[in-house]
Amino acid sequence: MQTIHGAVIPGDRAATNRLGPRHSGVFGVAVLLLGGCTVGPKYLPPRAEVPSDYKEAGSDFKQAQPSDQIAKGKWWEIYNDPQLNLLEARISVSNQTLQAQQSQFIEARAAVRIVGSQLYPTVSGSVSASRTGQSQNRALFSNPKRQVYNDFALPIDVSYEPDVWGRVRRSIEASRSQAQASAADLASVDLSLHAELAIDYFELRGLDSQKQLLDSTVEAYERALQLTQSRYQGGVASAVDVAQAQTQLETTRALATDVEVNRAAFEHAIAVLVGQPASTFSLQPLSLMTPPPPTPPGVPSDLLERRPDIAAAERRVQAANAQIGVARAAYFPRFTLTGVGGFESSALSTLIQGPSGLWVLGGTAAQLIFDAGQRRGVSEQARAAFDQSVASYRQTVLVGFQEVEDSLSALRVLQQEAQTQAGAVAAAEHSLELSNNRYKGGVANYLEVTTAQSVALSDEVTAVNLLKRRMTSSVLLIKSIGGGWNVSQIPAI
Repeated sequence: MQTIHGAVIPGDRAATNRLGPRHSGVFGVAVLLLGGCTVGPKYLPPRAEVPSDYKEAGSDFKQAQPSDQIAKGKWWEIYNDPQLNLLEARISVSNQTLQAQQSQFIEARAAVRIVGSQLYPTVSGSVSASRTGQSQNRALFSNPKRQVYNDFALPIDVSYEPDVWGRVRRSIEASRSQAQASAADLASVDLSLHAELAIDYFELRGLDSQKQLLDSTVEAYERALQLTQSRYQGGVASAVDVAQAQTQLETTRALATDVEVNRAAFEHAIAVLVGQPASTFSLQPLSLMTPPPPTPPGVPSDLLERRPDIAAAERRVQAANAQIGVARAAYFPRFTLTGVGGFESSALSTLIQGPSGLWVLGGTAAQLIFDAGQRRGVSEQARAAFDQSVASYRQTVLVGFQEVEDSLSALRVLQQEAQTQAGAVAAAEHSLELSNNRYKGGVANYLEVTTAQSVALSDEVTAVNLLKRRMTSSVLLIKSIGGGWNVSQIPAI
C-alpha cells in the first residue's frame, strides 16, 4: 500500500485483495480521515542577494575576531564602563516597552495552542433533570396512567472534524511561524532598546566632556580678563581689549549653560529606558575619554542569522506560505464525526445502570458547491500576501546590509577625521599660546588673542563631538549586526 503525506492510495492490489473489498474500503476511509494529507506548496526559504564581503570593512575588521561579550549577548560590556553595564541590566527588568513586547509574544504563543486544539475532538458533558406533566387532551394521548414522570439524563457529546486536507495543520504552521516572528520581534526590540540606551549614554557623556571643556575654558578666559584689566589699569591695554575679553568670557559661559539643557534631556530619556521616573533619576557627570573598541562585522552571509528583524521577516514568509495551504483546503469537503453516549432514566436510583445507557454515532460530509468566486479570491489573496512577505524579507535584508555599510563607513571616516582633528587641536593650542605671548609682549592686540581662542575652542569642541560620534557609530554597528543574537535562539514553540 502506498502512502503520500499520510493519505492511503490504493495502489497495492495484493494488499487490497487480502483485506477484502468492503473491509479495505472502510480501512482506507478510516486512514484517510485520521491521517489525511496536507495541501498547499512546500515551504522553501526565500533567497536574497548576499555580497561576498563588506565594501566599507577595512583590514582591521577583517583580521579581528568577535569578542566574548558580543558572543554572549552582553555586547555593551566591550566598552568597559561599569555605569553603562548597570543601566543596561535594568532594561530587561524594568523597561515597559520590552514588557509589552514580551506580553505580545506570550499572546502569539497562546494562539498556537488555540489553533492546535482543533486537531483533537471536543468533548462536553451535561446533567439534566426534569419533571413533566402531560396533558390528557393532547393529540394521540394513550397512557392515562403516565401523566406525570421524571427524566434524568447524563449525556456526553463528542464532535471531531478530521484534518483530512491539512487545513488545521497549515493553520498551526502559520500560527507557529507568527509566534516565532513575534519572538524575533521581541529580540529586535530588546536589541534596539539596549542600543538606544548606549547611544543616549554616550551622548550624555559627550556633553559632560563638552561641559568640562567649556568650564575649563571659562576659567582660562577669566584669567585672561583679569590680565587684560590689569594691563588696562596700567595703561598698556585699551578699553576695547577689556570689552573683547569680557565678551569672549560671557559667550563661553552661555555655551556652558546651554549644554545643561541637552544633558538633562538625555538623562531623562535614560530614566524612561530603565523604567524609572525622570524626577528621581540622575547620573553624575563623567567625561568621555576612550575611543570605541574595534568591532568586527563578520561575514555578510552571517547577517541573515544574526539580525532578529531578518529572522522575523523570514518567519512571516513561512506563515504566508502556510496560509496558501489553508486557502487551498477550502476546495475540498469537510468531514465531521459526532457521537453521544451516556445514561437516561426516569428514576435517579437507576440512572447509572446498563439498561439506562444510550449512544448515537453519526457523521457528515459537506462540500461547498457555489460561492461566487470567494475561495478563488481567498487563494489569490493568500498568494499575494506571500509575494508581499517575500519582498518585505528581501527589503529587510537590503536595509540590514546598508546599515552595516553605513556604520563601517562612519567609523572608518570618523577615525581618520579624529586623527586630523587632533592635529588641528594641537596647532590651535600652539597658535593661542603664541598669540598670548605676543599680546603680553605688546606686539599684538587682543583681537588676535580672541581669534586664536575661538579657533582653539571650536577645534576642541569638534574633537569631543567626533569622539561622541565614533562611540554612537560603534553602537550602531553592533546593532546592525544583531548584537550577540542568533537565529538559533528562536523558540521551537
